[in-house]
Amino acid sequence: MEKKKQTGFDAHAMYVRIGLILMLLVSCAMVSYARGSQSGRGASGAVSTTGSELRIGVTSEPATLDPLSSANTADGRSILFNVYEGLVKPSTDGGFQLAVAESYAVEQAGLVYNFTLRAGVKFHDGTTLTAEDVVFTLNKAVEARFNGFTQIVKVETFSDGGAERVIVTLNEPNVEFLPYLTLGIVPRNNPDREAKPLGTGPYSIASYTTQQSLILEKNPYYWQAGVPHLDKITYIFAADSDALLTALQGGNIDGAVVTGALIDQLNPSQFDLVQSPSNAVQMLALNNALEPLNDVRVRKALNYAVDVQEIIDIAFYGRGTPSGSPIIPGLSRYYETSLINPYPVNIDTAKSLLAEAGYPDGFPLEITVPSNYTMHVDTAQVLINQFAKIGVKATIRQVDWATWLTDVYRGRQYQATVISLDASVMSPRGFLDRYRSSASSNFVSFQDVMFDQIYGEAINEVDEAKRIALYKESQRIISDNAVSVYIQDIVEFKAFRKGFAGFVSYPLYVFDVSTIYRTR
Repeated sequence: MEKKKQTGFDAHAMYVRIGLILMLLVSCAMVSYARGSQSGRGASGAVSTTGSELRIGVTSEPATLDPLSSANTADGRSILFNVYEGLVKPSTDGGFQLAVAESYAVEQAGLVYNFTLRAGVKFHDGTTLTAEDVVFTLNKAVEARFNGFTQIVKVETFSDGGAERVIVTLNEPNVEFLPYLTLGIVPRNNPDREAKPLGTGPYSIASYTTQQSLILEKNPYYWQAGVPHLDKITYIFAADSDALLTALQGGNIDGAVVTGALIDQLNPSQFDLVQSPSNAVQMLALNNALEPLNDVRVRKALNYAVDVQEIIDIAFYGRGTPSGSPIIPGLSRYYETSLINPYPVNIDTAKSLLAEAGYPDGFPLEITVPSNYTMHVDTAQVLINQFAKIGVKATIRQVDWATWLTDVYRGRQYQATVISLDASVMSPRGFLDRYRSSASSNFVSFQDVMFDQIYGEAINEVDEAKRIALYKESQRIISDNAVSVYIQDIVEFKAFRKGFAGFVSYPLYVFDVSTIYRTR
């Protein structure tokens, strides 16, 4: 789909949600100072000054500016994290912190969630947020059948001594429902949220020119004192990872994510490099509905042929965390550790399985890869050589991002693809829900009654120990069926030009620009 160049906001129909890669998550000490001051003193003693701009390079644009639209890209969610806030929002330790809500209580063993709203929270246009805005937002998510929101039976408002409360009642107890309430609250009387995006976050959207840039400006009404520090954040859209590197070196952007060989091309005297996991699962996704990939023996053969460590060594210069599971190792409470290497390299076993399935001489395999992600293209190149050892004649089809979304994710017109998938919420559900037989996001076309049953039990289990065990069993079912080849959680380096500090890291695909400040 061709996107029109625009200034300001035109409604732009774009794509669908998938959690992908290129995360701009960084870690450093968080600082604060009184709002409105022109300078302050950071934790290290360095002077921090406002009135400046941070330019960030990304390789994909938001699919929508409306949090109640059908979906968004990962980069889109990362940007809008600074524009919208929910009742709660993610914290850096993997939990949740209060946002629009001042306090909350989980009642009746997870059946009822009772929120007291923070007084005086304003939207970007200066209007005050009310309980009716929260009810409107949550009901819209229910109507749209957003993941998790179909559990809601009713949303009610109460006034308690002047404090506004919102009561969310579910159809059955769910002690893991809180992550879904990070959904950005919007004004109930704003009918065109795409053209006029209004949230309560530290930044508002000043302008958006597709294929060029999106600009955030400081929210003067933000409820939290001391942030944000910078007046302006400019996201510049680049064609691919190589273009980001060129922009960094040329001084056209101040920050971006770099991986593999690109890291060594940056001058350490000019850039600070912060290492962190991408919090996404890089995988060779297999279309389980197409021959010969609809045969589990063929899928297992491909798994046995893949040398994950060789991929990490060649394409990522030895930097990566192997993972044979559909969820990231960082979710340590839920991650099934036995799946770190479920299919150790065994060429003889792979050939035997192919012969048993009726492909003794192998078969042709087309790997579709979004060209804007150099790391995935490099991974596919290594896979071609590995598959050749078992007679599988793999080729690469590079497509642009829009085509990948249309053909692969939405249309399921592909054999295999290299991609990274993240989660929209900090829960194993964010990674596992897409494997349900009826899930619209199930682009690998996996159909398994046992998985549906076990996963269904997991999301409804109140006892934490039992729920964790069910999540781990769900992962083992996916692995036993060799649904795809799960490679790694990519180790990323966030490169930022010296002179910026205050970066914080989250175990989720978000990038909090409100804490960043200038040191000179």
